[in-house]
Amino acid sequence: MRLNITVLPGDGVGPEVTREAVRVLRTVLDLYGYDASFEEHAIGGVAIRQFGQPLPESTASACSQSRAVLLGAVGGPEFDSLPPAQRPEAGLLGLRQALGGFANLRPAIAYNAIADCSPLRPEVIKGADVLIVRELLGGIYFGEPRGFNSGSSPDAYNTLRYSVAEIERVARVAFRQAQLRKHKLTSVDKANVLETSQLWRQTVTRVGREYPDVKLDHMYVDSCAMRLISDPRSFDVIVTENLFGDILSDEAAVISGSLGMLASATIGGKVDLYEPVHGSAPDIAGRGIANPLGAIASAAMLLRHSAGLEQCAQDIEDAIREVLDKGHRTAELTRGRAKRPVSSTAEMGALVESAVADVTDRRRAYHAV
Repeated sequence: MRLNITVLPGDGVGPEVTREAVRVLRTVLDLYGYDASFEEHAIGGVAIRQFGQPLPESTASACSQSRAVLLGAVGGPEFDSLPPAQRPEAGLLGLRQALGGFANLRPAIAYNAIADCSPLRPEVIKGADVLIVRELLGGIYFGEPRGFNSGSSPDAYNTLRYSVAEIERVARVAFRQAQLRKHKLTSVDKANVLETSQLWRQTVTRVGREYPDVKLDHMYVDSCAMRLISDPRSFDVIVTENLFGDILSDEAAVISGSLGMLASATIGGKVDLYEPVHGSAPDIAGRGIANPLGAIASAAMLLRHSAGLEQCAQDIEDAIREVLDKGHRTAELTRGRAKRPVSSTAEMGALVESAVADVTDRRRAYHAV
């Protein structure tokens, strides 16, 4: 098998964390004897500077012809004065539309070794492992009409819209993920206020009849936001619409202790897209202190969902856990706590790379006995 992967380092800390993710990907694929190619292209702010647009045609074309896309991050304060359609984030939204991925998978895992990094009590988060399935191509981010009305009394408007087909397809992804986990799915909406949420709840309920082995419940988004903090272990898989999923998945960072720990996979289209949940973090770009574990975990998801290499993905995830268990931390995982050695972005990537080799060697030795 040959994997053709398009790499979009992007802006800010994106190139730094993506470099480490590619490093780990190359290592695990070499260990298992798989061939892969990595081709870099520009997106976001760097593409605006080079090509005058956030998503050049050459980038879009390369992504559409690859097995998977690995993205760093986009955005920066220097572009804030541009109209929304010309900002770096527009390149990411355009890429999502072009690739057609409609389901965004965002896991949030409580690692015992860094439980003290969470503002929540260890007994609250211990064992928490939540997967948020966010609908990604509909809702208020893409609904039309949208815009500004200027004048003496300006206003602005957006449209929240969903079709049955859009809800059905993301619901089926969520139910299938629940079947691979604890067979429990929570659908999140605001059906007491929004007509789109009423349609969402009706449709998810109907689709649920196709999955009798999965226990389905419904929850309002405000209640879910509170429960994620007070009792995250009560969740397994959460499915929700675009805006709610964006907010809840960032909130779920408290489970892992840092936004830098969170990975994501955008699936369902012709090419899948993988990226850490964090932004470009321009305030720390170039300092070598960004946490690459979210990007590395995203690479593991790439191997699982786009390449079907479950063992390779598991080896990376086991390596991340081992590195944390040995006490290694990046800067944001040590703030306000007892003084600990701090690893740079590159050092953390090298530690995971080494741990992957160790994990793979032990697995092979075990099976050889």
